[in-house]
Parts: sequence; structure tokens; C-alpha cells
Amino acid sequence: MAGKATAGFDGLRFEHWHVESRADGIVIATIDRAGQTVNALSQDMLIELGTLVERLAIDPPKGVVFRSGKASGFVAGADVREFQAFDAQGTVKDALYRGQQVFQRIADLPCPTVAAIHGYCMGGGTELALACRARVASKDPSTRIGLPEVKLGIYPGWGGSVRLPRLVGAPAAMDMMLTGRALSASAAKAIGLVDKLVEPAALLDAAIDLASRSSTRPFAQHFRAWASNCWPARQVLAPILIKQVGRKARREHYPAPYALIDTWRRASGGITSLLSAERRSVARLAGTATARNLIRVFFLQERLKAQGSGDSGIRRVHVVGAGVMGGDIAAWSACKGFEVTLNDREQRFIDAALERAQALFAKKVKDDARRPAVAARLRGDVAGDGVLDADLVIEAILEQAQAKRALYAQVEPRMQPGALLTSNTSSIPLVELRENIARPARFAGLHYFNPVALMPLVEIVQHDAMADATRQRLAAFCKAIDKLPVLVAGTPGFLVNRVLFPYLLEAATALSEGIPGAVIDKAATRFGMPMGPIELIDTVGLDVAAGVAHELSPYLGLQLPAALSTPPEAGKRGRKDGQGLYRWVEGKAIKPELPKGYAAPADLEDRLVLPLLNEAIAALHDGVVADADLLDAGVIFGTGFAPFRGGPIQYVRETGADVLLARLQALEQAHGPRFAPRAGWDSPTLRNPT
Repeated sequence: MAGKATAGFDGLRFEHWHVESRADGIVIATIDRAGQTVNALSQDMLIELGTLVERLAIDPPKGVVFRSGKASGFVAGADVREFQAFDAQGTVKDALYRGQQVFQRIADLPCPTVAAIHGYCMGGGTELALACRARVASKDPSTRIGLPEVKLGIYPGWGGSVRLPRLVGAPAAMDMMLTGRALSASAAKAIGLVDKLVEPAALLDAAIDLASRSSTRPFAQHFRAWASNCWPARQVLAPILIKQVGRKARREHYPAPYALIDTWRRASGGITSLLSAERRSVARLAGTATARNLIRVFFLQERLKAQGSGDSGIRRVHVVGAGVMGGDIAAWSACKGFEVTLNDREQRFIDAALERAQALFAKKVKDDARRPAVAARLRGDVAGDGVLDADLVIEAILEQAQAKRALYAQVEPRMQPGALLTSNTSSIPLVELRENIARPARFAGLHYFNPVALMPLVEIVQHDAMADATRQRLAAFCKAIDKLPVLVAGTPGFLVNRVLFPYLLEAATALSEGIPGAVIDKAATRFGMPMGPIELIDTVGLDVAAGVAHELSPYLGLQLPAALSTPPEAGKRGRKDGQGLYRWVEGKAIKPELPKGYAAPADLEDRLVLPLLNEAIAALHDGVVADADLLDAGVIFGTGFAPFRGGPIQYVRETGADVLLARLQALEQAHGPRFAPRAGWDSPTLRNPT
């Protein structure tokens, strides 16, 4: 019925809602956005919902159940593209007001209201559920409930920031809203957000049962929620919350968490006053550069996801190389449902990788009963026989072109005719690797980032003999393992390492000049990087960093400082050895104390950031990726480049290409030719946002 105006409720006609009046007095309101595969709440849907709720208030039924007409989920949230348009038109506050009013009318209905939740329930969907008196959720693993608005630079603005603390208490509510984390159905039940858990087949019946009778929250839950939201509690808790947020995000970079806490702390009056304060605060945030850039990043992510449509035809994966990267690639693939064999020249290397895999499975597979089946999908294969049945072979051995070519000569003749051969090389051009490949159309780069379980991006590295079908199959495989694929040219360093390398190199150069590592790292994190470059070099590994440096430095015409010019000493490769540029204890860098009164050089931030921007512009000019948006997406998701800045190219546009170019030229005068502007600074793309 989706996509057609259908007979509605007592003569009303709705396009996005299907309404059923049952003989027992319960009304079932089914959310089914016309013409879309998911429910994202648009203003049209809210207007229709407002009309429906007005009719329900005139002649209240025994109870109302809200459920989804989409098999995959309840409501994905508000329509972000529509929200972006409201920002451009200056009508965000009006859109917020409409949502608040409709949901408040639901909350005011004089009959039980129940949200029946299966699958995703995010943002505005969770706020709709919060407006109901009760919530029942399916036990299916796909059921996730969250308020992720903070990831878009705002916070819940349809009453969610008011209702959630009153329902579950301030600590649990703030944890959800400040982190944007989604909860499983059982976790939501544990904090009191969900009233009942049932099997998916019993969801509607359970919701109808709840709607058939009045119910009250347990006194203990009600008291805890009240106690943590009263005025004195808010004044005590707010500074603690601000301190916790401050450890992860600076106020000037990410104002939304601070605005949420400040608004909640000052809250007073009745529901109308509280909603008004929420609306004013969220509307102000929506107009910030942070919110606009984070919404842009959201759409960049959606674009990368869309590249992985279709079936990859890949079921069995064979990984050669059981080091940190190869072992983790194999474990992640098994965790995501693929049958995986892991090969190396000695069993001891495989055993170490399998041991690390168990730790990953323990963390990612919460159901103890499912974990053995997941672990069974990953098998050690010292003989390498898994290649015979594999649909995809991933080579992840040492970063030496000759060694890789020798391996391909052994492996490719044993592969199935339709199987794909890929390399996890981080910087070697594919034309150097494909020399003796018999089927180059099915050969590609598949470059993961460390740590595999945390980094969302995978570069699909292309070459001129690669088939379009290979590209599409690999993109679909990336989607199946919950990674974001970006298509890049097979030139040295591809995209991410090419752009990142000058930044890391300048950091190592500054360190060799005597600037303390902690000062260098602080300058980078002040700009918005998630981790400082010295700490990042240690995290990647000095051995890996030195290898990439030797591969890229001739291509980019850059000189290597001592830290990256020679392989590190044994046992001093960085975090994995407990010693590198820093000493590491329990996975944390121990940074030496700074000399008393030490002042960082005034141009240090520019020295770090401008080489990265310079190389990003050169990479775009050279066609490493198809366009500026893909470059920004790749660098954000591959390096962690400050998301609130929207990516390197977006940052250049907002700051001004001419302004940054002048600063780059000043660095060239002060520090030498390594800061010489690369080709591309005169591109109209940098001055006219797409």
C-alpha cells in the first residue's frame, strides 16, 4: 500500500500512515513512508500524524499502538536531507516546533499509547516512542534504540532531551544522548526505556495487551528518575558531565554536548517551558559550522555505503599473512559471517592470530551461545589449501613488491577461475604488482587500516586492467563486512597514506628538531585530530611507518627525518612492543613531562596541517579519487581528520584557499621547499563548494 493514498481513519486519508480500528477498541497506527524503503520522519508525515492524533483526542479509543510497516525497522529518525534544507531556509525552529507539538499531543492523549519497536529505532523514532506511555521491543539482534543526533552536531529536539531523563534518570539518559550510542533491546529494558521484551512474532500482540490496560512505572524507577533530575541534582551532575565530555571533545569543536548539558542544568517550569528551551538551543546549534559539516559527513558516509549495492558473490575468504593486519582482516571477515582460512609460513604465526581473534569475538559477539559458531568460521591453514575454494584471496604479507609478486605466482594458478586476488598493500602502485598476473581483470588492492575492527574505511585500489565487475564485487564485500569502500587510483600511497604521510613526516621532523612529542600531539588535537601524529606513528608501528616513508618519499620529493629513515631497533616498533617514540603501558602512551615554561612554536599547527592540505589538493588534482567529496570522505574515515571541519577540501573552502596558500608560502620561506605549494591550488573546486 505504500506510495498510495489509502482509506484512513473515520474518513480521513493518509499517504504515510495506515490506521486500523479493532473491535476491542485498540487503534493500530502503522508508519509506512510512501515510496521509501525506510521510515524517516518528514514534515509531511508529521502533519499527517498531527491530524490523526487530533482525531484520536476528540474520540479517544481504548488504546493506541504505533508500529512500523517496514520489515527492517521502526523509524530511522528525522529526514536529514529535509533538515538540511530547513537550515538553508532558516526554518529549523519551525520544523522543531511542529515535531514537538505533535509528540506532545500524543503524550497528552487520555488513553494508553504504546510503541511496538522492531529493528532500528533512532532519533525522531525514539522521540516518538518516548512520547508514548509504554514501549515494547522485539528481542531480535537487529533491534537498536538510540538518539544519535549529537553525531550531527545537534541533540534531540522533538522533546527527547526533556522526556528521556524523566523516564530513565539523568545518568543513563545523558550517556545515550552525549555519546549517540544505540542500545540493544535488552540494554534498553535494563535502564527502563523499554517496558517489555518479546519475540518478534509476538510484538504486536504484546503491544496490544499493553495498550488495553493502564500501567504505571515501578516506584523505584520513578523515584530514581525524579531524584536525578531535581534542581539540586542537576547542579551537582552537570559539572561532572561537562568534565567527562571535555576529555573527549573540545567545546569550540563540538558544542552540542555542552549545550545539551547547559540547557538541562538550567531547565525550569512546565513541559511547555522545557520544550521551548530545547527548541531554542537545538535551533542555534543547527546553524553552526560544526552541525553543517557533520551533516555533510553523514551524507558522505551514505554515498560510500551506496557504492556497495548488490551481491558480491563472495562466501569464502582466504587470507595470506597472519601478522597484525592479515590476522585481524581474517578475524573481522569471520565475525561478519564469512568462511575464512588464514595462511602463513609457520603455524606459530597463525596461532598468535587465532588467539587475537578470540579476543575480538569475545568483544563483538555478545551472545555466548553464538560465539563458538563464529569462531568456527575462522580456520588456520598452514598448507594454504583454502585458496582452492576461496572466492576472495587477500594478500597481507610484508610490504615488498618482489615478495608479493613471488606469492602471486604460487597462489594464482591454484585459484578458482572466478575468484578475486587482492593485496592489502598500503602504498605500492598496483602496476608494480600485476606484472605477471594471469588474470589482471580480477586483481585489485583492498587496503584496510589499523586497527581493522575500529577503522571504517577500506580503499579499493584500481588499475587500468581491472574489470568493473571486480570493483563492484569488492564494494559489495566491503558493505557486507560493515566497511566503507572508497575507489582510489593505484598510484603510490593511494589516497589516505599519500595525504597522511606529509603530516606524519613533518611531525617527525619537528620531533627531530627538539620539539617535544607531547607538544606536537597537542597542536594536532587542538586542531581537531583524534590523536596526535607522534602517538599515531607509534600506534601504526615505526616499522610500518618507515616502510611507507621509503616508498612514498621519492614520489613526493620529501626527505626523511631520523625517526623514519631506518627500520626501528628490535623491540622498539611502538605500541605493539611497548616502546617506540613513546613508552607504552597497557596500551597507553607515557608522554614525558614538558620542560618548565616551554612554549610551542607559533607556526607549529600550520607546519602539521598545511602539508596534509597541500597533498590533499595535489591528490585531487591528480585524479586519485573522482571528486572532492570522495576525497573528504576518504580522509575523514581513513585518518580521523577532524569531522567537524568537513574534510580537507571543505576546510580549505571555509577558511579560504588564498588565505591558506599565503600561510603555506610563508612556511616555505621560513622552513624550506618541502612546503612549496603543490599543483591544484588554483582549482575552482576550492572556491566554489559543490
